[in-house]
Amino acid sequence: MSLTAVRAGAYLHHLAFESSDPERLAGFYRDAMDMDAERYAKDEWRCQGPDRRVIVKNGADRQLAYAGLACRDKEGLEELKARAVAEGLSVLESPSPYFLDGAFAVRDPDSHLICFGLARPDTVKRNGLRGPTQHLTFASFDVEAFAAFYHDKLGFALSDRVVHEDGTLATCFVRSNHEHHTIACFKSNRRGVDHHSYEAGEWDTIRDWCDRFGERRIPLMWGPGRHGPGNNLFIFIEDPDGNWIEVSAEMEVVHDRPVKDWPQEPRTLNLWGKAILRS
Repeated sequence: MSLTAVRAGAYLHHLAFESSDPERLAGFYRDAMDMDAERYAKDEWRCQGPDRRVIVKNGADRQLAYAGLACRDKEGLEELKARAVAEGLSVLESPSPYFLDGAFAVRDPDSHLICFGLARPDTVKRNGLRGPTQHLTFASFDVEAFAAFYHDKLGFALSDRVVHEDGTLATCFVRSNHEHHTIACFKSNRRGVDHHSYEAGEWDTIRDWCDRFGERRIPLMWGPGRHGPGNNLFIFIEDPDGNWIEVSAEMEVVHDRPVKDWPQEPRTLNLWGKAILRS
């Protein structure tokens, strides 16, 4: 099966969340996540830091408005769009302000709007802690449908799966470049976003993020720890709307290896200790 998304080199460029209080949420990302925050419309804020971007729009708390994945070049974007059409997906207009003309969007099985495009050049030099937008993880009733959509229809590569004793999927990790996962999905009792993650790069930078959170009296809700799938170090905090934020480091880089299946058990979620099992 053709790994179209991987050939396009797609990576998570930005996220747009809804909030009942956009100004408050934008203020949190400005202060906690070391971003600039600017109001672009009455009910829309754009938060930007070094290689990380979050849009906050008026709406319901903990709702993803859309996710933006940037492709390496025009040829990759056009091939990905052609793949979506060939698979019978409805190709929609992208609402993202960060993409050039020619971007498109599709809806996944849980109706999340996923946009693909070429990133507009950012001419502003942004200072701050390292932490590019890195991956997005969903909660869903049906992880099998997630895998069928992203792998079978868009050509993301399967990295790892977490499997219940009865053989059903608890978690699935897919990638659109050489990092272990760009998008993942946990089986849950709800639909929506489980968490979104920023890549610190190395352990010392996680320490610096922890110091930043501590100075602002933002408690860690989970971690430090190390995941099994991806082998990445992690910490988690929670924003005022209840969205979970991960800061990760040392994510596995995958070039050529078989898909690995992991058991659904606490140690898979955290090789070091406490786990938050979703299902």
